Amino acid sequence: MSEVSPTTAEYVQHHLSYLSLNLHTMHMGNGGFWTLNLDTMGVSLFIGIVFLSIFRFAAVTISGHNTPGKLQSFIEIIIEFVDKTVRESFHGKNPLIAPLSLTIFVWIFLMNAMDLLPVDFLPTIANWLGLTYFRAVPTADPNATFGMSFAVFFLIIFYNFKMKGVLGLGKEILTKPFGPWLFIFNILFRLIEELVRPISLSLRLFGNLFAGELIFILVALMPWWIQWSVGGIWAIFHILIITIQAFIFMMLTIIYLTMAHETH
Repeated sequence: MSEVSPTTAEYVQHHLSYLSLNLHTMHMGNGGFWTLNLDTMGVSLFIGIVFLSIFRFAAVTISGHNTPGKLQSFIEIIIEFVDKTVRESFHGKNPLIAPLSLTIFVWIFLMNAMDLLPVDFLPTIANWLGLTYFRAVPTADPNATFGMSFAVFFLIIFYNFKMKGVLGLGKEILTKPFGPWLFIFNILFRLIEELVRPISLSLRLFGNLFAGELIFILVALMPWWIQWSVGGIWAIFHILIITIQAFIFMMLTIIYLTMAHETH
């Protein structure tokens, strides 16, 4: 940012701009479809590595002869919560569902929680390093949320074929829910149903986090004595939002994969 104080519009625009790499020219800047948002990718990978490292550390240090520490107890609470949720919703046998659900819940929650950092904190550090733009909340980027939703979508397709077979899945698509004589409508409804799933997963998460990020940016434009009161209240409320959004993404993933395993 320039040394001259930016206008309100410039401030908001700056905080909503990505650190982008044009993959076509391999230069910094927006390249349309061939664009990689380095800040989204970097923060996502960093949080993922931290998440896996902490959980791995807790797993290898657990001893049956000692009282679990606070970290171990906290992680056990999270694992038990996710495991209970999976057992209540998923009635099949698949060793992937519980670890996948745990990864989705914790990873998305931590990415959402980046929204609770002061608005100018990471952009200022990035500016010191010579980076003009930097957005700290990966889930406020539709590229990240669509990427996660597409991963779930491919798993849904995979398990539909694996559990039901080509013939079983074909029969289900042609005959449900209106019977074989209305197979055209059955196919149409199935296509709509399948396409809506990744869209609903991604846009719900993106919309809530983008709105939260924008509100924090607008709060940062207020006088400091208003920031502490309004920003504090919104931050407390936003903790609930980021938790709920992580839970919803996880819950819908479990439900969609349950439907892929069942024929009724």
